[in-house]
Amino acid sequence: MTTDDAIAVRALRKTFGAGKAPVVAVDGIDFTVARGGTTALLGGNGAGKTTTIGMLLGLLLPTSGTITMLGEDMLRHRHRVLARMNFSSPYVDLPRRLTVRENLTVYAHLYGLDRTAERIAALARDLDITAFLNRPTGNLSAGQKTRVALAKSLLNDPEVLLLDEPTASLDPDTGDWVRGYLEGYRARTGATILLASHNMAEVERLCDQVLMMRQGAIVDRGPPADLIARYGRTTLEEVFLDIARNRRADGAPAGQGEAAQ
Repeated sequence: MTTDDAIAVRALRKTFGAGKAPVVAVDGIDFTVARGGTTALLGGNGAGKTTTIGMLLGLLLPTSGTITMLGEDMLRHRHRVLARMNFSSPYVDLPRRLTVRENLTVYAHLYGLDRTAERIAALARDLDITAFLNRPTGNLSAGQKTRVALAKSLLNDPEVLLLDEPTASLDPDTGDWVRGYLEGYRARTGATILLASHNMAEVERLCDQVLMMRQGAIVDRGPPADLIARYGRTTLEEVFLDIARNRRADGAPAGQGEAAQ
């Protein structure tokens, strides 16, 4: 890891189950994410993205390998950096009986924030959730929950922001607005963003680097435009399909990691 890296992962491996045939979810991956950049972690269902994010957050212990976040070893000193990070996923429910305001207030206190009411009000204006701040979270639509999850992830102005499908369930207009907001947030704060998404147009717009996973391994990486050129395609979605289906641009089978420089 260099001083220019916000995240550095080395030989990271995670297996589940004991005995002779454990399930390998993440198979010895290496990558770095530059400070102030936005990197996409892509792959089909079961590729290992969620497990990787869980280890980055400290929710899962690696079987082996190291994670360095903002210069700190996450296995030994994660308490030093957790307050500088945050995470958003539309698939992780906030307590359903609490109102949106109550949920955000709880998380603001967990992060030790001052002027909680003002911070929540500002985020509510920014993300257009003011109208349902006093509504139970369980009564929100899928798109409203996505915006609330994003508000939660921005409460502490994180230096590292981990996003899982940040525009899932949003209509095209709102999704475009959220992408613009994230671009502005990164430009304004210098934050580092690691993004998991199945929206390849979103990845092309937001990300300067892409990590492609398949079967627990990183099989290719690079800027979106470089990957598109390498595979002889016109969009990142076509590249994604080539990698997910283990084929080259000409339709022939691809050897794992053959282009992962």
